[in-house]
Amino acid sequence: MNSYKVNINELNSFEDIIKKIDSFGVGFIAVVDDLEKLFGIVTDGDVRKALLNQKKEVLDIINVTPLTLHHSTPKEEIIACLKKNRRLHIPLVDDKGCLKKVYLLNDFDVDYKENYIFIMAGGLGSRLEDFTKDIPKPMLQIKGKPILEYIVESFKHQGFYKFIICLNHKKEIIQEYFKDGKALGVEIEYLIEDKKLGTAGALSLLKKKKFKEPFFVINGDIISNLDYQSMLNFYLLNNADAIMCTKEESYTNPFAEVTFDEHQNLIALKEKPTTTFNINLGVYLLNSSMLPLLPINEYYDMPNLFIKAKEESLKVKVFSVNEDWIDIGKPVDYLRIKND
Repeated sequence: MNSYKVNINELNSFEDIIKKIDSFGVGFIAVVDDLEKLFGIVTDGDVRKALLNQKKEVLDIINVTPLTLHHSTPKEEIIACLKKNRRLHIPLVDDKGCLKKVYLLNDFDVDYKENYIFIMAGGLGSRLEDFTKDIPKPMLQIKGKPILEYIVESFKHQGFYKFIICLNHKKEIIQEYFKDGKALGVEIEYLIEDKKLGTAGALSLLKKKKFKEPFFVINGDIISNLDYQSMLNFYLLNNADAIMCTKEESYTNPFAEVTFDEHQNLIALKEKPTTTFNINLGVYLLNSSMLPLLPINEYYDMPNLFIKAKEESLKVKVFSVNEDWIDIGKPVDYLRIKND
């Protein structure tokens, strides 16, 4: 197994880093010192971040505090760690911090799947306008990486590699960054909205595309560690036409809740009651039978599509999850996850 190792003395310039990353072809290098101790790592993402921040000094690009594991860590734990932390590669070191090897997620047997992932990334992000004046919301950075890249990687780590990204607002920025997806090891196509079509309307533009397998639809402002394979298994087990992903949430009213009758007689008093409910996570799994329900090239939201599907007696199911999930819809959401 290749260690993807480079001595720090071999990296004298930004161009040296690019050449070394290209030579290995995995978007990653592990940097060591003369004693073979891990100095840091550099990924494609680190390079892109450096370019965006106009930094080209070698020491500004190397991540000197990377995630590592001990080289004796069992394979199953390595895989779990990679998936949990949304990493494609991780250095394994000994007790002295010396690099022993690098594990790539692709080193393991990955069950590649033919399901398409449709990402809705054409929104204006109007509630985040202070942050989205110059870039589309899915390109907002968290730890040096855009939201949209986290979404792509979360699916890739589970064996999905076919993506269709729906674009409108500042589409060129996303197209220039991701191109055809080759740099991330995936395939990316683009669907351009000439006008705003909502969270489902753009799917009407896909009616001529044949989908042999069910396809995922996800909003472009979501970061999560959902188990998409389990969602697909649930879909297949239930022979469904559409799946909506949900999560249980609760809200505690900070005030006492008072109820009384029409004569103003007190009936009950509940101090700071808690209400439990299920929310729509903006993650869906559909089959092609849903597409004919959509009006052509008109604004249409996903909840309306699910209601329409029920009216047409299609099999609509709900898949409840407990995994981490955040919808970056408001400035407070973005700042919280950005600083977490």
